[in-house]
Amino acid sequence: YFASGKAEIMVATTVIEVGVNVPNASVMVIESAERFGLSQLHQLRGRVGRGAEQSYCILMTSDKLSSDSRTRIKTMTETNDGFKISEVDMKLRGPGDILGTQQSGVVDFKRLDLIEDSAIIKLTKKTVDKILETDPLLARSDNQLIKNYYLRYYRGKNKWSKIS
Repeated sequence: YFASGKAEIMVATTVIEVGVNVPNASVMVIESAERFGLSQLHQLRGRVGRGAEQSYCILMTSDKLSSDSRTRIKTMTETNDGFKISEVDMKLRGPGDILGTQQSGVVDFKRLDLIEDSAIIKLTKKTVDKILETDPLLARSDNQLIKNYYLRYYRGKNKWSKIS
């Protein structure tokens, strides 16, 4: 009804974040916005502003916000960049279990910060790609230290990485 233009207002639950494409939708009001995560707020906001008209997403909150809630709302008012939003989300909630199914929390890295150490992570990835390109089974003698470390610490922990 709303998509056809017969109704000018739609009231919806968060299910609206997927599957609804109404280019002329230009205003969205999110009540209790402090209760939503950054990715959900970003998805919801993406439902408006798809057409040529100026659009607005109004985030309504209670007057008492936790520090994390304040950071989430501030982030949503300062950027539309999904990468920046996901970085803030990772700082707030933690990256989760990269090799498993847990979507938030602290990773079992001893000295690595996924955001602050991104340059060394990229360099390491290039190095790993180069090694695996020439020795995918880590059979060469100069790669035995890497193979033994992997088997010792990660055997059985990567079963979920094969899903996709």
